[in-house]
Amino acid sequence: MGYKSILTVLTREQPELLDSAIAMTQREDAHLDVFCMGVDHTQSGYYYAGASAYVFQESIDKAMTAASELEEMVRARLANEQIRWSVESAVAQVGGLSTLVGMRARYSDLVVLTRPYADDATPDAEAVTEAALFEGSAPVLIVPQDLSKPCGRKIMIAWNQSNEAMAAVRRAMPLLQAADEVEITVIDPSPHGPERSDPGAALCQMLTRQGVKADIAVLARTLPQISDVINRRAIEIGADMIVMGAYGHSRFRQAFLGGATRSMLEKAQIPVLMAH
Repeated sequence: MGYKSILTVLTREQPELLDSAIAMTQREDAHLDVFCMGVDHTQSGYYYAGASAYVFQESIDKAMTAASELEEMVRARLANEQIRWSVESAVAQVGGLSTLVGMRARYSDLVVLTRPYADDATPDAEAVTEAALFEGSAPVLIVPQDLSKPCGRKIMIAWNQSNEAMAAVRRAMPLLQAADEVEITVIDPSPHGPERSDPGAALCQMLTRQGVKADIAVLARTLPQISDVINRRAIEIGADMIVMGAYGHSRFRQAFLGGATRSMLEKAQIPVLMAH
Protein backbone atom coordinates (compact mmCIF):
# COMPACT_ATOMS: atom_id res chain seq x y z
CA MET A 1 0.00 0.00 0.00
CA GLY A 2 1.45 3.36 -1.04
CA TYR A 3 0.83 6.92 0.03
CA LYS A 4 -2.60 8.03 -1.19
CA SER A 5 -3.01 11.29 0.75
CA ILE A 6 -0.04 13.66 0.56
CA LEU A 7 0.02 17.01 2.34
CA THR A 8 2.26 20.02 1.97
CA VAL A 9 2.05 23.24 4.00
CA LEU A 10 2.97 26.63 2.57
CA THR A 11 3.37 29.87 4.53
CA ARG A 12 4.71 31.83 1.56
CA GLU A 13 5.49 31.21 -2.10
CA GLN A 14 7.72 28.13 -2.19
CA PRO A 15 7.70 26.88 -5.80
CA GLU A 16 10.41 24.27 -5.16
CA LEU A 17 8.43 22.70 -2.31
CA LEU A 18 5.23 22.69 -4.35
CA ASP A 19 7.08 21.09 -7.29
CA SER A 20 8.44 18.39 -4.96
CA ALA A 21 4.98 17.66 -3.54
CA ILE A 22 3.57 17.41 -7.07
CA ALA A 23 6.36 15.03 -8.11
CA MET A 24 5.74 12.75 -5.13
CA THR A 25 2.00 12.83 -5.79
CA GLN A 26 2.55 11.81 -9.41
CA ARG A 27 4.91 9.04 -8.36
CA GLU A 28 2.44 7.59 -5.85
CA ASP A 29 -0.72 8.27 -7.90
CA ALA A 30 -2.00 10.05 -4.82
CA HIS A 31 -4.18 13.02 -3.89
CA LEU A 32 -2.31 16.23 -3.03
CA ASP A 33 -3.65 18.50 -0.29
CA VAL A 34 -2.04 21.95 -0.17
CA PHE A 35 -2.58 23.95 3.01
CA CYS A 36 -1.83 27.68 2.59
CA MET A 37 -1.33 29.49 5.86
CA GLY A 38 -1.29 33.14 6.79
CA VAL A 39 0.45 33.49 10.16
CA ASP A 40 -0.25 36.37 12.53
CA HIS A 41 2.93 37.01 14.53
CA THR A 42 1.40 39.70 16.75
CA GLN A 43 2.77 39.82 20.30
CA SER A 44 0.31 41.70 22.49
CA GLY A 45 2.87 42.45 25.22
CA TYR A 46 4.70 44.88 22.96
CA TYR A 47 1.89 47.43 22.55
CA TYR A 48 0.64 50.17 24.84
CA ALA A 49 -2.85 49.94 26.33
CA GLY A 50 -5.62 50.78 23.87
CA ALA A 51 -3.55 50.13 20.75
CA SER A 52 -3.68 46.34 20.76
CA ALA A 53 -7.05 45.98 19.05
CA TYR A 54 -5.97 48.10 16.08
CA VAL A 55 -2.63 46.36 15.76
CA PHE A 56 -4.25 42.92 16.04
CA GLN A 57 -6.78 43.70 13.32
CA GLU A 58 -4.16 45.07 10.95
CA SER A 59 -1.95 42.02 11.48
CA ILE A 60 -4.85 39.61 10.95
CA ASP A 61 -5.89 41.47 7.78
CA LYS A 62 -2.36 41.14 6.40
CA ALA A 63 -2.27 37.43 7.23
CA MET A 64 -5.66 36.88 5.56
CA THR A 65 -4.52 38.69 2.44
CA ALA A 66 -1.29 36.69 2.32
CA ALA A 67 -3.16 33.38 2.70
CA SER A 68 -5.68 34.33 -0.01
CA GLU A 69 -2.98 35.38 -2.47
CA LEU A 70 -1.00 32.22 -1.76
CA GLU A 71 -4.07 30.07 -2.38
CA GLU A 72 -4.70 31.81 -5.72
CA MET A 73 -1.10 31.20 -6.76
CA VAL A 74 -1.28 27.51 -5.86
CA ARG A 75 -4.59 27.03 -7.69
CA ALA A 76 -3.13 28.62 -10.82
CA ARG A 77 -0.04 26.38 -10.55
CA LEU A 78 -2.06 23.18 -10.12
CA ALA A 79 -4.72 23.94 -12.73
CA ASN A 80 -2.74 22.28 -15.52
CA GLU A 81 -1.36 19.37 -13.50
CA GLN A 82 -2.64 15.88 -14.21
CA ILE A 83 -3.09 14.97 -10.55
CA ARG A 84 -5.89 14.96 -8.01
CA TRP A 85 -5.57 17.96 -5.73
CA SER A 86 -7.29 20.32 -3.31
CA VAL A 87 -6.23 23.63 -1.78
CA GLU A 88 -7.29 25.19 1.51
CA SER A 89 -6.19 28.37 3.26
CA ALA A 90 -6.43 29.54 6.85
CA VAL A 91 -5.06 32.17 9.23
CA ALA A 92 -3.58 31.37 12.61
CA GLN A 93 -1.64 33.09 15.33
CA VAL A 94 1.70 31.51 16.17
CA GLY A 95 0.25 29.68 19.17
CA GLY A 96 -2.49 28.04 17.11
CA LEU A 97 -0.33 26.98 14.18
CA SER A 98 0.49 23.54 15.59
CA THR A 99 -3.15 22.59 16.05
CA LEU A 100 -4.13 23.53 12.50
CA VAL A 101 -1.20 21.73 10.89
CA GLY A 102 -1.46 18.73 13.21
CA MET A 103 -5.14 18.14 12.43
CA ARG A 104 -4.46 18.04 8.69
CA ALA A 105 -1.30 15.95 9.01
CA ARG A 106 -3.16 13.40 11.12
CA TYR A 107 -5.24 12.35 8.12
CA SER A 108 -2.36 12.32 5.64
CA ASP A 109 -0.16 9.39 4.69
CA LEU A 110 2.84 11.63 4.08
CA VAL A 111 3.73 15.29 4.65
CA VAL A 112 6.23 16.91 2.26
CA LEU A 113 8.17 19.86 3.73
CA THR A 114 11.48 21.69 3.30
CA ARG A 115 14.39 21.87 5.75
CA PRO A 116 13.18 24.00 8.69
CA TYR A 117 16.69 25.24 9.56
CA ALA A 118 17.94 26.07 6.07
CA ASP A 119 19.17 29.59 5.32
CA ASP A 120 16.06 30.32 3.24
CA ALA A 121 13.60 28.62 5.60
CA THR A 122 10.42 30.45 6.56
CA PRO A 123 10.12 31.72 10.17
CA ASP A 124 7.40 29.14 10.88
CA ALA A 125 9.04 26.13 9.20
CA GLU A 126 10.24 24.61 12.47
CA ALA A 127 6.79 24.82 14.07
CA VAL A 128 5.15 23.31 10.97
CA THR A 129 7.60 20.38 10.87
CA GLU A 130 7.22 19.59 14.56
CA ALA A 131 3.42 19.91 14.35
CA ALA A 132 3.29 17.32 11.57
CA LEU A 133 5.59 14.94 13.48
CA PHE A 134 4.12 15.31 16.98
CA GLU A 135 0.53 16.60 16.77
CA GLY A 136 -0.12 14.88 13.44
CA SER A 137 1.89 11.69 14.12
CA ALA A 138 2.63 11.67 10.39
CA PRO A 139 5.80 10.74 8.52
CA VAL A 140 7.51 13.83 7.13
CA LEU A 141 9.61 13.85 3.96
CA ILE A 142 12.13 16.69 4.17
CA VAL A 143 13.16 17.74 0.67
CA PRO A 144 16.25 19.97 0.32
CA GLN A 145 15.96 19.77 -3.46
CA ASP A 146 13.39 19.40 -6.20
CA LEU A 147 11.91 15.89 -6.15
CA SER A 148 11.57 15.93 -9.93
CA LYS A 149 15.02 14.33 -9.73
CA PRO A 150 14.88 10.53 -9.19
CA CYS A 151 14.95 9.55 -5.54
CA GLY A 152 14.20 6.46 -3.53
CA ARG A 153 16.16 4.09 -5.76
CA LYS A 154 18.86 3.58 -3.13
CA ILE A 155 17.69 4.23 0.41
CA MET A 156 19.80 4.35 3.54
CA ILE A 157 18.16 3.54 6.89
CA ALA A 158 19.90 5.20 9.84
CA TRP A 159 19.21 2.42 12.37
CA ASN A 160 19.77 2.86 16.10
CA GLN A 161 17.23 0.33 17.44
CA SER A 162 15.00 3.12 18.80
CA ASN A 163 11.21 3.28 18.69
CA GLU A 164 11.49 6.38 16.53
CA ALA A 165 13.69 4.61 13.97
CA MET A 166 11.28 1.67 13.82
CA ALA A 167 8.35 4.06 13.33
CA ALA A 168 10.20 5.66 10.42
CA VAL A 169 10.92 2.28 8.83
CA ARG A 170 7.30 1.20 9.06
CA ARG A 171 6.07 4.50 7.60
CA ALA A 172 8.65 4.28 4.79
CA MET A 173 7.70 0.73 3.80
CA PRO A 174 6.14 1.66 0.40
CA LEU A 175 9.35 3.48 -0.56
CA LEU A 176 11.57 0.69 0.76
CA GLN A 177 9.67 -1.95 -1.19
CA ALA A 178 9.99 0.08 -4.39
CA ALA A 179 13.72 0.77 -3.94
CA ASP A 180 16.41 -1.02 -5.93
CA GLU A 181 18.71 -1.17 -2.88
CA VAL A 182 18.36 -0.50 0.84
CA GLU A 183 21.23 -0.27 3.32
CA ILE A 184 20.63 -0.58 7.04
CA THR A 185 23.38 1.61 8.46
CA VAL A 186 24.27 1.04 12.11
CA ILE A 187 26.72 3.49 13.68
CA ASP A 188 28.77 2.55 16.72
CA PRO A 189 26.28 0.02 18.16
CA SER A 190 26.48 -0.84 21.84
CA PRO A 191 27.59 -4.43 22.55
CA HIS A 192 25.09 -4.42 25.42
CA GLY A 193 22.14 -3.27 23.26
CA PRO A 194 19.09 -5.45 22.51
CA GLU A 195 20.64 -6.67 19.23
CA ARG A 196 24.00 -7.42 20.89
CA SER A 197 26.54 -8.84 18.43
CA ASP A 198 24.24 -8.83 15.40
CA PRO A 199 23.00 -5.23 14.99
CA GLY A 200 20.47 -4.69 12.23
CA ALA A 201 19.91 -8.43 11.59
CA ALA A 202 16.35 -8.58 12.93
CA LEU A 203 15.36 -5.49 10.93
CA CYS A 204 16.98 -6.91 7.80
CA GLN A 205 15.02 -10.14 8.22
CA MET A 206 11.77 -8.22 8.66
CA LEU A 207 12.41 -6.11 5.55
CA THR A 208 13.45 -9.11 3.45
CA ARG A 209 10.16 -10.81 4.26
CA GLN A 210 8.45 -7.67 2.95
CA GLY A 211 10.28 -7.99 -0.36
CA VAL A 212 12.87 -5.30 0.41
CA LYS A 213 16.39 -5.81 -0.98
CA ALA A 214 18.30 -4.94 2.21
CA ASP A 215 21.91 -5.18 3.37
CA ILE A 216 23.61 -4.15 6.62
CA ALA A 217 26.61 -1.89 7.20
CA VAL A 218 28.08 -1.41 10.69
CA LEU A 219 30.23 1.71 10.99
CA ALA A 220 32.45 3.22 13.64
CA ARG A 221 31.70 6.75 14.83
CA THR A 222 34.62 8.57 13.27
CA LEU A 223 33.16 12.09 13.37
CA PRO A 224 31.90 14.16 16.32
CA GLN A 225 28.27 14.22 15.15
CA ILE A 226 26.21 11.21 14.13
CA SER A 227 24.58 13.29 11.39
CA ASP A 228 27.98 13.87 9.78
CA VAL A 229 28.62 10.12 9.67
CA ILE A 230 25.16 9.55 8.17
CA ASN A 231 25.63 12.19 5.49
CA ARG A 232 29.12 10.98 4.61
CA ARG A 233 27.92 7.39 4.31
CA ALA A 234 25.00 8.47 2.12
CA ILE A 235 27.46 10.14 -0.27
CA GLU A 236 29.80 7.12 -0.26
CA ILE A 237 27.10 4.64 -1.30
CA GLY A 238 25.23 7.02 -3.60
CA ALA A 239 22.03 6.99 -1.55
CA ASP A 240 19.27 9.29 -2.77
CA MET A 241 17.10 9.10 0.36
CA ILE A 242 17.60 8.62 4.10
CA VAL A 243 15.07 7.09 6.52
CA MET A 244 15.53 7.83 10.22
CA GLY A 245 13.69 8.40 13.47
CA ALA A 246 13.03 11.94 14.64
CA TYR A 247 13.66 13.45 18.06
CA GLY A 248 14.78 10.47 20.08
CA HIS A 249 15.71 13.11 22.66
CA SER A 250 13.35 15.91 23.66
CA ARG A 251 12.93 18.94 21.40
CA PHE A 252 14.08 21.15 24.31
CA ARG A 253 17.33 19.21 24.65
CA GLN A 254 17.97 19.24 20.90
CA ALA A 255 17.27 22.97 20.68
CA PHE A 256 20.00 23.74 23.23
CA LEU A 257 22.42 20.83 23.02
CA GLY A 258 21.91 19.71 19.46
CA GLY A 259 21.11 16.22 18.22
CA ALA A 260 21.01 14.03 15.13
CA THR A 261 17.52 15.20 14.14
CA ARG A 262 18.22 18.92 14.29
CA SER A 263 21.59 18.51 12.61
CA MET A 264 20.09 16.46 9.77
CA LEU A 265 17.39 19.07 9.29
CA GLU A 266 20.15 21.65 8.90
CA LYS A 267 22.61 19.74 6.71
CA ALA A 268 20.72 17.14 4.68
CA GLN A 269 21.44 17.32 0.95
CA ILE A 270 19.09 14.50 -0.09
CA PRO A 271 15.48 13.79 0.93
CA VAL A 272 15.05 12.51 4.49
CA LEU A 273 11.95 10.66 5.68
CA MET A 274 11.44 11.10 9.42
CA ALA A 275 8.87 9.83 11.89
CA HIS A 276 8.45 9.99 15.65
